[in-house]
Amino acid sequence: MRLQLALNVSDLDEAVAYYGELFNAKPHKRHPGYANFAIDRPPLKLVLFENPEAAERLNHLGVEAFAEAEVSDAEQRLRNAGILTEVQRNETCCHATQNKVWSSDPQGLRWEWYRILDDKPVESACSPRDSGEEDSCCA
Repeated sequence: MRLQLALNVSDLDEAVAYYGELFNAKPHKRHPGYANFAIDRPPLKLVLFENPEAAERLNHLGVEAFAEAEVSDAEQRLRNAGILTEVQRNETCCHATQNKVWSSDPQGLRWEWYRILDDKPVESACSPRDSGEEDSCCA
């Protein structure tokens, strides 16, 4: 597993250049309004959404799982605790098809546990949303 940090940025090119230098890494994916870095050291999935109007810089947090059982375990644990807010199966968004489960902390910060099923799917119509919206694909 690795932690995911999803940020709203005002200028994607500027952010990609900065984080590329900060982590000595190249983007794993780059699309209009979207980029992500799959960083091994430290184990981090850094996701950047070009969203200059966002009220918050932090979009959401997550845990990228590499085995489906980890997502299933998280779903059951969150369900048992009464904090599971959404389950998505075979959802194509953020330029990947994923299984994921969501939970929101008491202040509304969204967390996802997810596993990528297809890293290069046919593109979906989903676009990034600001952190104030409840329902989300790309959050």
